[in-house]
Order: sequence, then C-alpha cells, then structure tokens
Amino acid sequence: MTAPAGGAGRRDGGGGADGGGAPVRDPGLQPERTRLAWRRTTLSCTVVAVLAARQAIHGGATAAGLAGAALSALVWLAFLVVAHRRTLALAAAAPGPLPSRAAIAAAGCTILLALFAVGVLA
Repeated sequence: MTAPAGGAGRRDGGGGADGGGAPVRDPGLQPERTRLAWRRTTLSCTVVAVLAARQAIHGGATAAGLAGAALSALVWLAFLVVAHRRTLALAAAAPGPLPSRAAIAAAGCTILLALFAVGVLA
C-alpha cells in the first residue's frame, strides 16, 4: 500500500508552508526539555562550586584550597555563560544545534570543575 500523493497521511503534517514538500517543524516539548536539562546541569555546577568553596574554608583555609575554590568559581561562571547562551538560543522558533565550540566549552568546564574539586579535597 502506498501513501497518497502530496504528503497526506504523513506524521509531520504534509508539505511545508511553501508547498515544496519541506516538513513543517513542530518542536513540541523538546526545546523545553533541553532548556530544563541545561538548568539542572547549571544547578549541579553551582552546587559543586559552592561545596568547593565550603570545603576550602572549612577547618582552616590553605592557599591551595582557596585557589581551587576561586578557580571553581571562575569555571562555574564560564559554564553559566555557555548555558545562558544556549537557553536563549532554544527560545527561537527553530533552534539550531549546539555549536561545537559551546559543546567543547561545556565539557571543558565540567572536567575542570571535577579537577578543581579533587584539588580542593587534596
């Protein structure tokens, strides 16, 4: 059995607004789920940075502990900028994919936060 001509019966609603057969994008809730995931990840980074600062000053502050806490705060701010830019981009009608530069920055911030946390604990 074949589908009717003109895209009728397709899940994406048929042809596009230009009549050329391009599917009309219905983003649904996917951008909202992605935005919430970025918020959860930002909250996790915030908790890590706050706990690093708490650990650095708890029981006497050392130079290495304070340096680790300060670096954790800077990395947290960098991640906050990346996450904010991405959530703003998701507000568009047709959000594009995450640029590779932003993905590398987010991954780098995550790795650096983990390394600085180890440094604060040592």
